[in-house]
Amino acid sequence: MTKHYVVFTRHEFLKPAAHLVWAANSANGAANLGYATILVHLKRGQSALNPIEWLALPQPQPPAANLVKSYSLQTRLKVVALPMPYPVDRWNHKWTNSSTIACKYYLPFHLLQLTKLVHSRDWNFVKAAIRHGIPAIYEHHHYEKKQFEPEIAHSPLLQLAVTVADSVGQSMIDSGLPAEKVIKLHSGFNQSFLVRQPAAAIEWRTRLSNKRHHLIVYSGGLYPFKGVDLLLEVASALPQVQFVFAGGTAAQVQTYQQQSQHLGNVTFLGYVPHEQLVSLLQAADVLAHPHCSGAAATFTSPLKFFEYLASGTPIVATEIPPLLEFQPAGVVAGWCEPDQPVQFADRLQQVLQTHPRRPEGYLNSINFARQFSWESRASKIFSHVSSDLHPAC
Repeated sequence: MTKHYVVFTRHEFLKPAAHLVWAANSANGAANLGYATILVHLKRGQSALNPIEWLALPQPQPPAANLVKSYSLQTRLKVVALPMPYPVDRWNHKWTNSSTIACKYYLPFHLLQLTKLVHSRDWNFVKAAIRHGIPAIYEHHHYEKKQFEPEIAHSPLLQLAVTVADSVGQSMIDSGLPAEKVIKLHSGFNQSFLVRQPAAAIEWRTRLSNKRHHLIVYSGGLYPFKGVDLLLEVASALPQVQFVFAGGTAAQVQTYQQQSQHLGNVTFLGYVPHEQLVSLLQAADVLAHPHCSGAAATFTSPLKFFEYLASGTPIVATEIPPLLEFQPAGVVAGWCEPDQPVQFADRLQQVLQTHPRRPEGYLNSINFARQFSWESRASKIFSHVSSDLHPAC
């Protein structure tokens, strides 16, 4: 039986969350390199109520059509969904917790024979894998007050600990992970963002411009710390420009729609699947990357930053630590200090004048982005893993 590289997430698809983008694309990138890869996730609801599914060995399947559409996945990737029947995660008890079910049941009895190497942001799953003799890669993107168990942290089976920010990496070391195992790698972008879609981009502009000449697009989570409220202030100051927000949960979209109903130049689209987001980013005159100051600004993964670059559309970005290393590259058209809506509005106006929209995109940012594909990220990760642990191609 083929042994696989298993990317595990203790969550369900499809939801508008960066950690799901990470899971889907980490697995997809490795599969595209030719590694035998399985994306493992949870499944709840009516579809998880068949007892036969709980007992039968999960068979790797091609990704479902909605998963392919949402994350632009390719056909090499295989997927396993682990049914989580009621009352899992509904009763607050160890044995009705999805982490326990995944680690104590599915891993040893179903996944073990399929797995050669585990990669997860779930420390409990990483621990369980190592205790069952499976080499593992741990990934961690946020500050968290917990100590890593020495017997796991120093186990030779723990191949690598990956993060997206130096500050988080240092906190991982301070919490017990060996410094020699910790590396920083930026999040990536799906290569579908490199495909030009001029006709679809024009359709977006026709649909969204609201008879305004310029279109500003923000893509990402709808959180105040990400600068969404700041960008609404900018929209209020630039009524002649149309602002479009892509992303967020249904509840967040409803809240912000109510909050901005006095503005006539703001549209909230909610979650936009990858295959549609590609052309939306190409449709914009400028892509907005605001962010507020504070702790989150020191570790936020610039996930959308690389999608922005790959689109070839001019960017106005906030000067936060994770992005400062890209200033010398000259791929951002305008920079702004955090928490400065007036300055951000000025930068947008300047960029609209200095960087007119090009249907073919700006090649300097497109070419710069290529090094940050998910395939490139996967290749760097596997370069730190012993070659005898690479799953069969």
